[in-house]
Amino acid sequence: MKCIGLLGGMSWESSVSYYQALNRGVRARLGGLHSARVLLNSVDFAEIERLQHAGDWPATARLLAAEARALQAGGADFLLIGTNTMHKVAPEIAAAIDIPLLHIADATAQRLLADGVQRVGLLGTRFTMEQDFYKGRLEDQFGLEVLVPPAAERERVHRIIYDELCLGQILASSRAEYLAIIGALAEAGAQAVILGCTEIALLMGEAQAAVPLYDTTAIHADAAVAWALG
Repeated sequence: MKCIGLLGGMSWESSVSYYQALNRGVRARLGGLHSARVLLNSVDFAEIERLQHAGDWPATARLLAAEARALQAGGADFLLIGTNTMHKVAPEIAAAIDIPLLHIADATAQRLLADGVQRVGLLGTRFTMEQDFYKGRLEDQFGLEVLVPPAAERERVHRIIYDELCLGQILASSRAEYLAIIGALAEAGAQAVILGCTEIALLMGEAQAAVPLYDTTAIHADAAVAWALG
C-alpha cells in the first residue's frame, strides 16, 4: 500500500472528512482492521486565508510547496492538496516535489464524465468559481460546460464557507440558501452540481437537491485510495 501525503488544515474541518474517507475507503476494499497509510501535514489556515484575500498567491505557493516537500521527505508516495481553492497553486507545488500530485478537479471531472454529465454547476469559494485554474481546467481539459451562480450569489456562497463552515458552524438557513442556488443552476441547465469546496459537504449532508451533488472531498479521497492500493 502506498503512503498518501495529505496537505491539510485548509480548513481542518474538512481535513477530518478526508482522514475518515481515506480510512473508510481502504477498509471497504481490504476489510478487517485495514486502514490507510496517511501522512498529514496540517497548516495554519489563518495565514493561508490572509494571503488568499490579499491576492498574494505566490506567497501561498511558496508556503505550501515547502510543506509538500516535508511530506515527501517523510515518506509520502503521492500528494493530495486537501482543498479545492489551493489548487490555484497546484502547478507550483507539483514543480517543487518529485512525487505525483493527484489533482482534485481531474478526479471530479473523470467521475462526472463516467456518469455522463456534460453540463455542470460549480459552487466553491469566490476564487474557485471565478478564476480559471479550476473552471478552465474542467472546460479545457475535459470538455465540460461549467455554470456558476450570479455575482451576488457567488459572494454569499463564499462568505458562508469562510464565516461559517470553516468555523464548524452548520446552519439550516445557509443550507436552504445553497439549495435555492443549486435549484437555479438546475433551471439553467446544469445536470449536476460540483460541491467545489471541501467544506460544503459538511453543510449539505443528506440534503435532497434538484440535481445530483458531487462531493469533491469524497471523490478525491476515493481516487487516492485507488492510487494507494493500485
